[in-house]
Amino acid sequence: MSPFQDFLAADRRLVILRLLKDVGGHANESVIETALKKFGHRVGVTRDVVRDELRFLAGADCVKTEMVEGQIMVASITKRGVSAAEGHIQVDGVKQPSIGI
Repeated sequence: MSPFQDFLAADRRLVILRLLKDVGGHANESVIETALKKFGHRVGVTRDVVRDELRFLAGADCVKTEMVEGQIMVASITKRGVSAAEGHIQVDGVKQPSIGI
């Protein structure tokens, strides 16, 4: 990936964590895809991209995922994910929120 693509991926991951935190901790991939597009990630965001980002965040222990009926991925934010979304910890590959999130 190029440095700019890395930046976009890190920003997408922060947006996902903030979304999950703000909606009560859980959301499915469709809701996350729609939110990413609403918050400026309109180009290149597909369901596969969302799933890849959720897998990345799960590997970083920021979310837990499950497949519902074998078709829809649902993500739940972890305590570590909340800490990253609030800027209390730095997670490699996740953009650090700006001051005053």
